[in-house]
Amino acid sequence: MRSFTLHALPPPPPSSVPAAGARPRPRRAALPVVVPEGFSLFAALLPGLWFLAHRLWLPLLLYIALSVLAAYTVPASILPFLTIATQVLIGFEAQNIRRWVLARRGLAMAGVVVARNAETALLRALDAKPELAQRGIA
Repeated sequence: MRSFTLHALPPPPPSSVPAAGARPRPRRAALPVVVPEGFSLFAALLPGLWFLAHRLWLPLLLYIALSVLAAYTVPASILPFLTIATQVLIGFEAQNIRRWVLARRGLAMAGVVVARNAETALLRALDAKPELAQRGIA
Protein backbone atom coordinates (compact mmCIF):
# COMPACT_ATOMS: atom_id res chain seq x y z
CA MET A 1 0.00 0.00 0.00
CA ARG A 2 1.18 3.49 -0.86
CA SER A 3 0.26 6.82 0.62
CA PHE A 4 -1.00 9.68 -1.51
CA THR A 5 -1.81 13.30 -0.79
CA LEU A 6 -5.01 14.72 -2.20
CA HIS A 7 -5.12 18.30 -3.47
CA ALA A 8 -8.38 20.09 -4.26
CA LEU A 9 -9.84 23.56 -4.57
CA PRO A 10 -10.55 25.11 -1.18
CA PRO A 11 -14.20 25.58 -0.22
CA PRO A 12 -15.78 28.87 -1.32
CA PRO A 13 -15.74 31.70 1.23
CA PRO A 14 -18.74 31.81 3.55
CA SER A 15 -19.75 35.36 2.60
CA SER A 16 -23.14 35.41 0.94
CA VAL A 17 -23.31 39.08 0.00
CA PRO A 18 -20.96 40.25 -2.77
CA ALA A 19 -19.37 43.68 -2.60
CA ALA A 20 -21.22 46.50 -4.32
CA GLY A 21 -20.59 46.43 -8.05
CA ALA A 22 -18.40 43.33 -7.87
CA ARG A 23 -19.07 40.53 -10.27
CA PRO A 24 -18.61 37.03 -8.91
CA ARG A 25 -15.55 35.30 -10.35
CA PRO A 26 -16.32 31.94 -11.90
CA ARG A 27 -14.43 29.08 -10.31
CA ARG A 28 -12.38 26.95 -12.63
CA ALA A 29 -13.30 23.30 -12.76
CA ALA A 30 -10.61 21.07 -11.31
CA LEU A 31 -10.98 17.55 -10.05
CA PRO A 32 -8.89 16.64 -7.02
CA VAL A 33 -5.30 15.72 -7.85
CA VAL A 34 -3.65 12.68 -6.26
CA VAL A 35 0.11 12.91 -5.68
CA PRO A 36 2.04 9.80 -4.56
CA GLU A 37 4.66 9.79 -1.82
CA GLY A 38 8.15 8.54 -2.49
CA PHE A 39 10.91 8.42 -5.05
CA SER A 40 10.13 9.11 -8.72
CA LEU A 41 12.41 7.11 -11.03
CA PHE A 42 11.18 8.90 -14.17
CA ALA A 43 11.96 12.28 -12.55
CA ALA A 44 15.44 11.09 -11.60
CA LEU A 45 16.26 9.71 -15.04
CA LEU A 46 14.68 12.44 -17.21
CA PRO A 47 13.91 15.49 -15.05
CA GLY A 48 13.12 17.82 -17.94
CA LEU A 49 10.54 15.49 -19.45
CA TRP A 50 9.04 14.77 -16.03
CA PHE A 51 8.62 18.51 -15.40
CA LEU A 52 7.00 18.89 -18.83
CA ALA A 53 4.68 15.90 -18.30
CA HIS A 54 3.35 17.42 -15.08
CA ARG A 55 3.23 21.00 -16.43
CA LEU A 56 5.77 22.28 -13.88
CA TRP A 57 7.00 25.27 -15.87
CA LEU A 58 8.84 27.22 -13.18
CA PRO A 59 10.82 24.22 -11.88
CA LEU A 60 11.65 23.31 -15.49
CA LEU A 61 13.03 26.80 -16.16
CA LEU A 62 15.04 26.68 -12.93
CA TYR A 63 16.41 23.25 -13.83
CA ILE A 64 17.46 24.42 -17.29
CA ALA A 65 19.01 27.63 -15.96
CA LEU A 66 20.97 25.83 -13.25
CA SER A 67 22.11 23.15 -15.71
CA VAL A 68 23.44 25.77 -18.11
CA LEU A 69 25.07 27.68 -15.26
CA ALA A 70 26.72 24.50 -13.97
CA ALA A 71 27.94 23.59 -17.45
CA TYR A 72 29.81 26.89 -17.71
CA THR A 73 31.07 27.24 -14.13
CA VAL A 74 31.75 23.74 -12.79
CA PRO A 75 34.98 21.97 -13.83
CA ALA A 76 34.48 19.18 -16.36
CA SER A 77 35.88 16.55 -14.00
CA ILE A 78 33.19 17.26 -11.37
CA LEU A 79 30.22 17.89 -13.69
CA PRO A 80 29.11 14.23 -14.16
CA PHE A 81 29.03 13.65 -10.40
CA LEU A 82 27.14 16.89 -9.82
CA THR A 83 24.64 15.94 -12.54
CA ILE A 84 24.01 12.50 -11.02
CA ALA A 85 23.64 13.96 -7.54
CA THR A 86 21.22 16.60 -8.81
CA GLN A 87 19.11 14.05 -10.63
CA VAL A 88 18.92 11.74 -7.59
CA LEU A 89 17.89 14.73 -5.48
CA ILE A 90 15.21 15.65 -8.03
CA GLY A 91 13.97 12.05 -7.92
CA PHE A 92 13.53 12.24 -4.16
CA GLU A 93 11.98 15.72 -4.17
CA ALA A 94 9.91 15.51 -7.39
CA GLN A 95 6.56 14.90 -5.69
CA ASN A 96 7.23 17.71 -3.18
CA ILE A 97 7.96 20.06 -6.09
CA ARG A 98 4.68 18.97 -7.65
CA ARG A 99 2.81 19.67 -4.38
CA TRP A 100 4.41 23.12 -4.20
CA VAL A 101 3.23 23.98 -7.73
CA LEU A 102 -0.29 22.68 -6.99
CA ALA A 103 -0.41 24.92 -3.90
CA ARG A 104 0.69 27.90 -6.03
CA ARG A 105 -2.17 27.11 -8.42
CA GLY A 106 -4.69 27.24 -5.58
CA LEU A 107 -5.17 23.53 -4.94
CA ALA A 108 -4.85 23.08 -1.19
CA MET A 109 -3.99 19.77 0.42
CA ALA A 110 -7.29 18.10 1.28
CA GLY A 111 -6.01 14.96 2.94
CA VAL A 112 -3.87 11.85 2.90
CA VAL A 113 -5.09 8.54 1.46
CA VAL A 114 -3.53 5.08 1.65
CA ALA A 115 -4.33 2.84 -1.32
CA ARG A 116 -2.81 0.47 -3.88
CA ASN A 117 -2.76 2.98 -6.76
CA ALA A 118 -3.76 6.54 -7.63
CA GLU A 119 -7.20 5.63 -9.01
CA THR A 120 -8.13 3.70 -5.87
CA ALA A 121 -6.84 6.56 -3.73
CA LEU A 122 -9.04 9.06 -5.58
CA LEU A 123 -12.08 6.80 -5.27
CA ARG A 124 -11.49 6.29 -1.54
CA ALA A 125 -11.07 10.03 -1.00
CA LEU A 126 -14.23 10.91 -2.95
CA ASP A 127 -16.13 8.20 -1.08
CA ALA A 128 -15.03 9.67 2.26
CA LYS A 129 -15.49 13.32 1.21
CA PRO A 130 -18.03 13.65 -1.63
CA GLU A 131 -17.91 17.45 -1.40
CA LEU A 132 -14.46 17.36 -3.04
CA ALA A 133 -16.02 16.26 -6.33
CA GLN A 134 -18.69 18.96 -6.09
CA ARG A 135 -16.04 21.63 -5.47
CA GLY A 136 -14.22 20.61 -8.63
CA ILE A 137 -17.36 20.63 -10.78
CA ALA A 138 -18.78 23.92 -9.46
